[in-house]
Amino acid sequence: MIVGICLLVVAVVLVWIWLRFANDSKPSARAAAPVKVTTSRVREQDVPVFRTGVGTVTPLASVTVKPRIDGQLDRVTFVEGQDVKAGQLLAEIDPRSLQAQLAQVQAQKARDQAQLVNANTDLRRYTSLIGQDAATQQQVDTQKALVAQLEAAVQTDEAQINYAQVQLGFTHIVAPISGRVGARLVDAGNIVHAADPGGLVVINQIDPITVLFTLPELDFQDINHALHASAEPLQVVALARESKETLGNGKLILLNNQIDTTTGTVQLKGSFANPGHALWPGQYVNVRLVLRHDPHALTVPSAAVQRSQDGTFVWVVGADDKAANQPVRVGQNQDGVAVIDSGLTAGQRVVVDGQYQLRVGVAVVESARAAGAAASAASAGGGMSTGTASPLAAANRSGQ
Repeated sequence: MIVGICLLVVAVVLVWIWLRFANDSKPSARAAAPVKVTTSRVREQDVPVFRTGVGTVTPLASVTVKPRIDGQLDRVTFVEGQDVKAGQLLAEIDPRSLQAQLAQVQAQKARDQAQLVNANTDLRRYTSLIGQDAATQQQVDTQKALVAQLEAAVQTDEAQINYAQVQLGFTHIVAPISGRVGARLVDAGNIVHAADPGGLVVINQIDPITVLFTLPELDFQDINHALHASAEPLQVVALARESKETLGNGKLILLNNQIDTTTGTVQLKGSFANPGHALWPGQYVNVRLVLRHDPHALTVPSAAVQRSQDGTFVWVVGADDKAANQPVRVGQNQDGVAVIDSGLTAGQRVVVDGQYQLRVGVAVVESARAAGAAASAASAGGGMSTGTASPLAAANRSGQ
């Protein structure tokens, strides 16, 4: 019984070994079939070198318009949300009490001027009489002092008139800057005071406008070197948070004079022309600070870059249409485009789709979808691939 079982086991093992060697001796259809992938060429192009951060749109100037005198607000001449020019009338305060004060000091000046005329007449009379021994020197000196006193009184009256005119001018409240007014904070008919904390309205200058943003402390030296190397202000690009749409192209106007030790960041500010009001105060935007342009950067689609425990690599397709694993060093990776600092040369083919099926030395073939797209691009563009320009290229064009 035991011998029979042993013979049966030995027979099964022999059959399994024979089947395995028989299968191994046949060519593997799966191994022979090439892997379908999508590839792209390594391109050499002008690429902006930039740093990205998150910023807040701030008005170039913001002024809270307040009354400078106390009184009743007679009328408001602006409409909420209106664009105003510097010097434009915004509101009026009841001027009657100040007009009365101005009339009072003007009358006082007229009185003092009349007294001064009389004192000068007496001074001339005393001066002529002293030569005839009809007046004393003391009378002349006293009259001279009176004339000087009245001249000072007239000067005081003039100063009081100027002050009253200035105060009367404050009844006309005008825009100190050009910009857009916000919500009206006080209605006509209210008593306003110079000490009121709220003011009448806030004016924000939004064209041009600024974006305040921060970058890590580690980027400071690169920014500082770029500032010293460029004769022009560095370019700043504002992008929408969700759609990545370019909202404005501006220039750097501030690199703050200290690094925030609590956050490890440095604060920067960019100025933007904003005629279409695409940027609005309080809006959060992505900010791209362009440090320089690299005219010979090697780029590949970001999908081509793979990661392993040894670092980043790409699958390269050689002239024999076989895949190879190529380690690379990535400089920056943004908006679907990776800049390769080392590991590749222009014109090489890299795999951007289908990498999960690849092994070193395996044969590859372009997928039908990719081949069809390449054929269409070749017929439309004379052999050059076409399509939507990458944001890197768009930033490059805007920088030029």
